[in-house]
Amino acid sequence: MSEAETARPGNFIRHIIDEDLEAGKYKTIHTRFPPEPNGYLHIGHAKSICLNFGIANDYHGKCNLRFDDTNPAKEDMEYVESIKNDVAWLGFHWDGAIRYSSDYFDQLYDYALELINKGLAYVDELTVEQIREYRGTLTEPGKNSPYRDRSVEENLDLFNRMKNGEFAEGKACLRAKIDMASPFIVMRDPVLYRIKFAEHHQTGNQWCIYPMYDFTHCISDAIEDITHSLCTLEFQDNRRLYDWVLDNISIQARPRQYEFSRLNLEYTLTSKRKLQLLVNEKIVDGWDDPRMPTVSGLRRRGYTPESIREFCRRIGVTKQENVIEMAALESCIRDDLNVNAPRAMAVLDPVKLVIENLPEGYEEILNVANHPADESKGRRELAFSRELYIDRADFREEANKQYKRLVLGKEVRLRYAYVIKAERVDKDVAGNITTIYCSCDTATLGKDPADGRKVKGVIHWVSVAHAKPAEFRLYDRLFKVANPAAEKDVLSTINLNSLIIRHGFVEASLVNAQFNVAYQFEREGYFCTDNVHSSPDKLIFNRTVGLRDTWQA
Repeated sequence: MSEAETARPGNFIRHIIDEDLEAGKYKTIHTRFPPEPNGYLHIGHAKSICLNFGIANDYHGKCNLRFDDTNPAKEDMEYVESIKNDVAWLGFHWDGAIRYSSDYFDQLYDYALELINKGLAYVDELTVEQIREYRGTLTEPGKNSPYRDRSVEENLDLFNRMKNGEFAEGKACLRAKIDMASPFIVMRDPVLYRIKFAEHHQTGNQWCIYPMYDFTHCISDAIEDITHSLCTLEFQDNRRLYDWVLDNISIQARPRQYEFSRLNLEYTLTSKRKLQLLVNEKIVDGWDDPRMPTVSGLRRRGYTPESIREFCRRIGVTKQENVIEMAALESCIRDDLNVNAPRAMAVLDPVKLVIENLPEGYEEILNVANHPADESKGRRELAFSRELYIDRADFREEANKQYKRLVLGKEVRLRYAYVIKAERVDKDVAGNITTIYCSCDTATLGKDPADGRKVKGVIHWVSVAHAKPAEFRLYDRLFKVANPAAEKDVLSTINLNSLIIRHGFVEASLVNAQFNVAYQFEREGYFCTDNVHSSPDKLIFNRTVGLRDTWQA
């Protein structure tokens, strides 16, 4: 990691850890990243990954990767594998073997029995709707279930029958016996276990009852000797239940939960449920669509792990909810690629240009730098010829002085090559320009015109004889509004221009472009080969980001 990344940023969580270490509360720091394998990780998860693994790295501690796999109906091994790949791609390494909450199902069951034996849990037969009704509201207390005062013996028997599959789904559940009048709804006899007849990706059909997140998470933390359990602010009230469970079972370790604000990013969603909707409705081409805020989508679009880590470093860790501008994320990838991306030339909307004062079949090999400020990136050979492609937007028959590209009767420089002058054009029957005819000042390779003429514009090009056909996927923000999550109908806010496909040409050096290696296509933006569909026989380039922010007012 870079020097900037290894510099330890201050935040309230690190201050807590510093105080705990100074007081001798812990000898080593142990964190965990506990995703539920019910979807792909998104940029919000990247913030949590950088926080949990970053703290472990900085304090020479440990960080576990633990899958919160207590809901088999929504989980899949595809998600498990994608999460493992994303964490590793971001540059982090988990301690020891991968953990699963399901590793602890036997222990969790035993702790549930302990709560029943202590008179602190009971089997309830209210329906889901009745439980919700009995729970009360923010202004009214709940009321006790009629099954709340069952004996310990009866609850043990019923819970065993639940485990043996003698109840249908929804016919019984295990609830904690806490306080139905608590001002915190999470403490009004929360459900600890529910019945689900679903095959689990780790335990198969061994279980038909599964523990709830709030019961599982704190115990898993304690089993793994986690010192600081870091989660987002929506779990702030749940900390009371986290502590209550650990206070009332016979487990020695005592982790502490701390909450930080989640990452909210403009023009996108960070809800796996809503992202799943986009996938299911085929608004996007899967979880790794380059318009998705998933880590795999960002990777496919050309974002680097360094840029995402830098973004997470810049936004910091606080308790204050806020919305981060998309420009902040885009700035990180621009800063990264401006320094690291080799340059190349591509024409996305081609029109032919013929230099008439060069002979038929003329060809010259130019030796050019791969990066204007970094000689270590080497050089490449670039074929220059009589017939070229330029971008259609780089020519006008008439233009004002602000237009610095090729104009009929005026001069411009071809990047790395000569000064040319547009003399005439051919058009088709519809009036579209098909060919631009030019003359070339052959004394201007690498130098200004000898008579002192000032040529201000520079345009890019590719040789017709050596150009390689390519598809360019111009990705933009998926939503038209800054906060799509606030809209009643998320799908109505889709930006219909979030993907525009162009067909053009790239220079010959890109025929073997490596997957996920970004290039700056001069004057066009940063692009990378698509790691799903691109091949040497069909080059496809995804636009990572433009050279500048075009969304600013």
